Amino acid sequence: MGFTFAYQLILVVATASVLGVSLANKDWGSPNSNYTGWGWGWGWGSSTSNHTGQGFNNHPLNETQGSKKIIVGGSENWHFGFNYSNWAFNNAPFYFNDTLVFKYDPPSNTTVPHSVYLFPDRWSYLNCDLKRAKMVANTTEGGGDGFEFVLKRWTPYYFACGERNGFHCKVGSMRFMVMPLFRWHY
Repeated sequence: MGFTFAYQLILVVATASVLGVSLANKDWGSPNSNYTGWGWGWGWGSSTSNHTGQGFNNHPLNETQGSKKIIVGGSENWHFGFNYSNWAFNNAPFYFNDTLVFKYDPPSNTTVPHSVYLFPDRWSYLNCDLKRAKMVANTTEGGGDGFEFVLKRWTPYYFACGERNGFHCKVGSMRFMVMPLFRWHY
Protein backbone atom coordinates (compact mmCIF):
# COMPACT_ATOMS: atom_id res chain seq x y z
CA MET A 1 0.00 0.00 0.00
CA GLY A 2 2.81 2.44 0.92
CA PHE A 3 4.65 1.86 -2.33
CA THR A 4 1.48 2.34 -4.37
CA PHE A 5 0.77 5.70 -2.73
CA ALA A 6 4.40 6.80 -3.12
CA TYR A 7 4.41 5.87 -6.82
CA GLN A 8 1.14 7.73 -7.37
CA LEU A 9 2.50 10.79 -5.59
CA ILE A 10 5.68 10.75 -7.69
CA LEU A 11 3.60 10.41 -10.86
CA VAL A 12 1.40 13.38 -9.90
CA VAL A 13 4.40 15.57 -9.01
CA ALA A 14 6.26 14.64 -12.22
CA THR A 15 3.17 15.32 -14.36
CA ALA A 16 2.57 18.67 -12.65
CA SER A 17 6.21 19.66 -13.16
CA VAL A 18 6.18 18.84 -16.88
CA LEU A 19 2.88 20.66 -17.34
CA GLY A 20 4.11 23.67 -15.37
CA VAL A 21 7.29 23.99 -17.41
CA SER A 22 5.39 23.50 -20.65
CA LEU A 23 2.85 26.22 -19.87
CA ALA A 24 5.45 28.68 -18.64
CA ASN A 25 5.54 30.44 -22.02
CA LYS A 26 1.79 30.88 -22.39
CA ASP A 27 0.66 34.49 -22.79
CA TRP A 28 -2.02 34.85 -20.13
CA GLY A 29 -2.69 38.57 -20.58
CA SER A 30 -4.93 40.54 -22.90
CA PRO A 31 -3.45 42.76 -25.64
CA ASN A 32 -3.80 45.88 -23.44
CA SER A 33 -2.58 44.26 -20.24
CA ASN A 34 0.73 44.87 -18.53
CA TYR A 35 0.57 41.26 -17.38
CA THR A 36 1.50 39.67 -20.67
CA GLY A 37 4.33 37.18 -20.68
CA TRP A 38 6.58 35.90 -17.96
CA GLY A 39 9.65 37.20 -16.18
CA TRP A 40 12.95 38.78 -17.31
CA GLY A 41 11.41 41.75 -19.08
CA TRP A 42 8.66 39.92 -20.92
CA GLY A 43 5.94 41.95 -19.25
CA TRP A 44 4.55 42.42 -15.78
CA GLY A 45 4.91 46.16 -16.13
CA SER A 46 8.23 45.96 -17.94
CA SER A 47 9.00 48.67 -20.43
CA THR A 48 10.53 46.04 -22.70
CA SER A 49 7.19 44.38 -23.36
CA ASN A 50 5.43 45.75 -26.42
CA HIS A 51 2.08 44.05 -25.66
CA THR A 52 2.09 42.18 -28.95
CA GLY A 53 3.19 38.85 -27.55
CA GLN A 54 6.88 39.59 -27.92
CA GLY A 55 9.36 40.58 -25.25
CA PHE A 56 12.91 41.83 -25.42
CA ASN A 57 14.25 38.69 -27.04
CA ASN A 58 11.86 38.71 -30.01
CA HIS A 59 10.59 35.19 -29.39
CA PRO A 60 6.80 35.08 -29.82
CA LEU A 61 5.11 34.13 -26.57
CA ASN A 62 1.97 32.48 -27.86
CA GLU A 63 2.67 31.95 -31.53
CA THR A 64 3.73 28.39 -32.17
CA GLN A 65 5.02 28.45 -35.72
CA GLY A 66 7.06 25.30 -35.40
CA SER A 67 10.73 24.67 -35.00
CA LYS A 68 13.30 27.34 -35.81
CA LYS A 69 16.90 27.51 -36.95
CA ILE A 70 18.86 29.63 -34.52
CA ILE A 71 22.37 30.79 -35.36
CA VAL A 72 24.48 30.42 -32.22
CA GLY A 73 25.79 33.87 -31.35
CA GLY A 74 23.51 35.58 -33.89
CA SER A 75 25.58 37.77 -36.22
CA GLU A 76 28.67 37.05 -34.08
CA ASN A 77 28.63 33.35 -35.06
CA TRP A 78 30.87 30.94 -33.07
CA HIS A 79 34.19 32.61 -32.19
CA PHE A 80 36.52 33.22 -29.27
CA GLY A 81 35.85 36.22 -27.02
CA PHE A 82 32.04 36.31 -27.22
CA ASN A 83 29.92 35.43 -24.16
CA TYR A 84 27.65 32.60 -25.35
CA SER A 85 26.12 32.06 -21.91
CA ASN A 86 24.73 35.60 -22.06
CA TRP A 87 23.63 35.04 -25.63
CA ALA A 88 21.73 31.86 -24.66
CA PHE A 89 20.09 33.60 -21.69
CA ASN A 90 19.01 36.57 -23.81
CA ASN A 91 17.69 34.38 -26.64
CA ALA A 92 15.81 31.86 -24.51
CA PRO A 93 13.49 30.05 -24.59
CA PHE A 94 14.58 27.29 -26.91
CA TYR A 95 12.12 24.56 -27.89
CA PHE A 96 12.06 20.90 -28.91
CA ASN A 97 13.14 20.43 -32.52
CA ASP A 98 14.71 23.88 -32.73
CA THR A 99 17.99 23.67 -34.62
CA LEU A 100 21.11 25.38 -33.31
CA VAL A 101 23.40 26.40 -36.16
CA PHE A 102 27.09 26.75 -35.30
CA LYS A 103 28.88 28.87 -37.93
CA TYR A 104 32.62 29.29 -37.80
CA ASP A 105 35.49 29.60 -40.24
CA PRO A 106 37.45 26.48 -41.08
CA PRO A 107 41.08 26.54 -39.92
CA SER A 108 43.52 28.56 -42.00
CA ASN A 109 46.67 30.63 -41.55
CA THR A 110 44.54 33.57 -40.40
CA THR A 111 41.82 31.91 -38.31
CA VAL A 112 41.85 30.03 -35.03
CA PRO A 113 40.12 26.62 -35.31
CA HIS A 114 36.90 25.91 -33.43
CA SER A 115 34.80 22.82 -32.79
CA VAL A 116 31.63 21.92 -30.91
CA TYR A 117 31.59 19.52 -27.97
CA LEU A 118 28.55 18.26 -26.09
CA PHE A 119 29.03 17.50 -22.39
CA PRO A 120 27.06 14.70 -20.69
CA ASP A 121 26.38 16.61 -17.47
CA ARG A 122 26.77 19.91 -15.67
CA TRP A 123 29.88 18.86 -13.75
CA SER A 124 31.78 17.98 -16.93
CA TYR A 125 30.62 21.24 -18.49
CA LEU A 126 31.67 23.40 -15.54
CA ASN A 127 35.10 21.72 -15.46
CA CYS A 128 35.46 21.63 -19.27
CA ASP A 129 36.22 17.92 -18.99
CA LEU A 130 36.71 17.07 -22.67
CA LYS A 131 37.47 13.42 -21.84
CA ARG A 132 33.79 12.96 -20.95
CA ALA A 133 32.47 15.19 -23.75
CA LYS A 134 31.58 14.15 -27.28
CA MET A 135 32.78 16.09 -30.31
CA VAL A 136 29.65 16.77 -32.37
CA ALA A 137 31.32 19.05 -34.95
CA ASN A 138 34.96 19.15 -35.95
CA THR A 139 37.00 22.17 -37.03
CA THR A 140 35.73 22.14 -40.63
CA GLU A 141 32.00 21.49 -40.12
CA GLY A 142 31.14 25.07 -39.17
CA GLY A 143 31.97 26.53 -42.56
CA GLY A 144 29.41 27.45 -45.22
CA ASP A 145 25.90 27.03 -43.85
CA GLY A 146 27.30 25.82 -40.53
CA PHE A 147 26.85 22.74 -38.40
CA GLU A 148 23.26 22.02 -37.35
CA PHE A 149 22.29 20.44 -34.04
CA VAL A 150 18.63 19.60 -33.37
CA LEU A 151 17.35 19.78 -29.77
CA LYS A 152 15.52 16.43 -29.61
CA ARG A 153 15.28 15.69 -25.88
CA TRP A 154 13.96 17.36 -22.76
CA THR A 155 17.32 17.60 -21.09
CA PRO A 156 19.94 20.31 -20.58
CA TYR A 157 22.40 20.54 -23.45
CA TYR A 158 25.90 21.73 -22.54
CA PHE A 159 28.01 23.00 -25.47
CA ALA A 160 31.58 24.27 -25.67
CA CYS A 161 34.51 24.67 -28.02
CA GLY A 162 37.12 22.00 -27.39
CA GLU A 163 40.02 23.49 -29.31
CA ARG A 164 43.34 24.45 -27.75
CA ASN A 165 42.92 21.56 -25.31
CA GLY A 166 39.75 23.12 -23.93
CA PHE A 167 41.19 26.62 -23.45
CA HIS A 168 38.25 28.27 -25.24
CA CYS A 169 35.90 26.52 -22.82
CA LYS A 170 38.01 27.06 -19.71
CA VAL A 171 38.18 30.83 -20.04
CA GLY A 172 34.38 30.76 -20.05
CA SER A 173 33.57 32.44 -23.33
CA MET A 174 32.90 29.63 -25.79
CA ARG A 175 30.40 27.61 -23.81
CA PHE A 176 26.71 27.73 -23.01
CA MET A 177 23.77 25.54 -22.03
CA VAL A 178 20.17 25.37 -23.19
CA MET A 179 17.12 23.53 -21.90
CA PRO A 180 14.48 23.03 -24.60
CA LEU A 181 10.83 23.47 -23.66
CA PHE A 182 7.63 21.99 -25.07
CA ARG A 183 5.68 23.95 -27.66
CA TRP A 184 1.95 24.03 -27.07
CA HIS A 185 -0.52 24.59 -29.88
CA TYR A 186 -3.71 26.29 -28.75
